[in-house]
Amino acid sequence: MAKKRAPVSHSRREPDGKGLRLIAVFKLAKGLILVAVGLGAIKLLHKDVSELAANWVAAMRVDPDNRLIHGLIAKLGLMNDRKLEELSIGSFFYSALLLTEGIGLWLKRRWAEYFTIITTCSLIPLELYEIVNRVTITRVVLLLLNVAIVWYLFVQLRKNHR
Repeated sequence: MAKKRAPVSHSRREPDGKGLRLIAVFKLAKGLILVAVGLGAIKLLHKDVSELAANWVAAMRVDPDNRLIHGLIAKLGLMNDRKLEELSIGSFFYSALLLTEGIGLWLKRRWAEYFTIITTCSLIPLELYEIVNRVTITRVVLLLLNVAIVWYLFVQLRKNHR
């Protein structure tokens, strides 16, 4: 008696989702960093932030006359409780957005692909504005990374739609 063969499928191979997982890890990492920023801002409420920064610089034995360190301490000196509250609320809101995207992409949900395309595209004009104001390699790399993410997800959605 001859063995029955399984029918040969001529359909395309199902994508393994490695690209989605990589984007998900990127989004989850950014989201967790923003949670830490939000918690740090809350922890600094009702404290003299510039004095704390000066103490950290002294504890790390960094030259306080370094122009970068001096600039950081000066900027932190402008932080008041209202700005810290705004920073924490903004960080938590954006982290919730990133964590939602990351979890949805990790679970390979189609809605997460659409959601990520929409939210990432909506932030690209802000990134362009920041680059126009001051070009830095970090801003350019982040813009290119976000454009690549949108392009990849768009291509994946078009492939899987057919």
